[in-house]
Amino acid sequence: MDHRTTRRTLLGGAAGMLAATALAACATTGQARPTRTPTPMPTRTRTPTATPTPTPTPTPPPPLARRPLPAGTVTALPQGTPGIAWTVDDGASSDVVEAYARFAATTGTRLTFFVNGVRPSWTEHADLLRPLVESGQVQIGNHTWDHPALTKLSDQGIEDQLTRNHEFIERTFGVDARPYFRPPFGYHDARVDAAAARVGYSTPLLWYGTLADSGDITSVQIVGFAEQWFLPGHIVIGHANFPGTIGALPRLGQLLEQRGLATHTLDDVFSR
Repeated sequence: MDHRTTRRTLLGGAAGMLAATALAACATTGQARPTRTPTPMPTRTRTPTATPTPTPTPTPPPPLARRPLPAGTVTALPQGTPGIAWTVDDGASSDVVEAYARFAATTGTRLTFFVNGVRPSWTEHADLLRPLVESGQVQIGNHTWDHPALTKLSDQGIEDQLTRNHEFIERTFGVDARPYFRPPFGYHDARVDAAAARVGYSTPLLWYGTLADSGDITSVQIVGFAEQWFLPGHIVIGHANFPGTIGALPRLGQLLEQRGLATHTLDDVFSR
């Protein structure tokens, strides 16, 4: 064999071996390359926040020259009063009492509640109502303890109903509701009035317009009655008894605004 041929053969073999080794190294390196796994994003858990209780801003009474409280039954505000007295009775529904209190706190609407102390709603929402009462934005009146027809009670029974509720109002809200009482169903006569006056409740307070929501009617119906009776000088009676009232409240507030009607408590209008 030629010596030069042998050398070429050896060099070619060596070159082939080097190339094979390089390809094998590349293949091995490619297989061993780690795959990058994406780092998972931390999961954020949203903590639910409780619905805040509205903080009432005391609303000063509209500028009125208060009138002496007339003798006997009151059914309307003095002529020329530029607004209404929106009064609310009973309190059979705790949800409606709460809705009224929150509505007053957020809108500044001035209300007079005629409460029956037997209803748990007034105790359950006393903390929500108390700042409104203390500021004078909400007034409390006496609607008897448990809503009997006073004309069917004895004189002592009439006095007991009003006295028991009077004590509840003082204990719960820290105010004296005299002289205003609202006889349940509007039933009263000279005998009832005399018995009530003996315990300091000398002014039966009736109404001149109703939202007709002592029973279960719709929000649309309630707004319809408000359109009829929300007029200057009217004392309007509503009730905290059924859920239709809750849906009506925003629209009642809008109606007052559209008509330019202020709301007044009885103490805004009359001097005791």
